Amino acid sequence: AFQSLPPDFKGKMIVGEIISKDVLFRAGIEKADALAAVTNDDALNAVVAHIAQTLYGVKHVVVRNYDPDFRPLLESFNLQVISPNSWGAQRIQEMILHADIQTIFSTGNGEVEIYEISIPDGWAGKRLADLLSSPEVIFVSIARAGHAFLPKSDCKIEKGDVVYVSSTCAGIEALRDRLANGGGK
Repeated sequence: AFQSLPPDFKGKMIVGEIISKDVLFRAGIEKADALAAVTNDDALNAVVAHIAQTLYGVKHVVVRNYDPDFRPLLESFNLQVISPNSWGAQRIQEMILHADIQTIFSTGNGEVEIYEISIPDGWAGKRLADLLSSPEVIFVSIARAGHAFLPKSDCKIEKGDVVYVSSTCAGIEALRDRLANGGGK
């Protein structure tokens, strides 16, 4: 089933065999700025993405990947890969193991993520800078009583605050350890 496209959508939807030269030209491949290869077939996505990059010089190519064993091949072509299965499994694991810190956005292949952190009560009254546990953690915003703001390092944490950070995996583990130490005791 087709989803309706937003009114400001500037792309084209073309029906046909995706690797057909005629279909690619009707889609405007030679002038395309970006291409998303999102069929249900990893091999077909790889071929279309590789053709777009190498033959037509499309700069931004993203490929959907289902089979984790196929991902290294896609990455060997320097393609940006979105893998709903891998992402879903990772999210389930995070939600079970780390209910206090949730990933809300992932960049690249997950090397840097944006996290939502419910601050434990023991940290109320302390400065945000006291939470800093690693140079690989950047504070993005604080949500307090339904309103968000950009924090300064001397900002005091209040009970019920939700803090958003950008971090690597190592950084978030260090922050998890810092939070667990009971308010910096």
